[in-house]
Amino acid sequence: MNDVWIFGFNNLLSFTEYKFSFHNPTPIQFKFENENENENEKQIKQISSGNYSTIFLFKNGKAIEYLRYSNQNPQKIQIEENIQKVTVGSWNEAILTIEGNVFAKGKNINPQNPKEFINISSLIEDKNDRIIEDIVSGDNSIYLLTSNQNAYGIGSNQDGRTWF
Repeated sequence: MNDVWIFGFNNLLSFTEYKFSFHNPTPIQFKFENENENENEKQIKQISSGNYSTIFLFKNGKAIEYLRYSNQNPQKIQIEENIQKVTVGSWNEAILTIEGNVFAKGKNINPQNPKEFINISSLIEDKNDRIIEDIVSGDNSIYLLTSNQNAYGIGSNQDGRTWF
């Protein structure tokens, strides 16, 4: 049996039926085609991926999110914001807009509705720190760096603590 490397979304395979190893990968190319868009709107700026979603950010500031669920094909969602950065963790994801706002979703970010984006920059109490310059997703949390060079975290810190 040949070794297998999977790129893309294929939830139909059962991992118990195949031998997997990481030799001689053959990647597939993602293509984004829309007859209503010009060529500049198809250029990818950034990709971020976690356990349940992958976000492709394009140079025009729009993004496409693919949500993966077991036994289903990926769900494609168009995100129409002025986006400058995306980040996806294992259980969460965040979008940083050009204006410096952060919209995030996930079970440790918005427990009442983990599939809905909320503006987490508005949760920062110091209004002078609400303009965000950078974001990164952890396993169960999202970290923000403000324009005042202050750092914040939101979500669960179960994987961010030090063990002694």
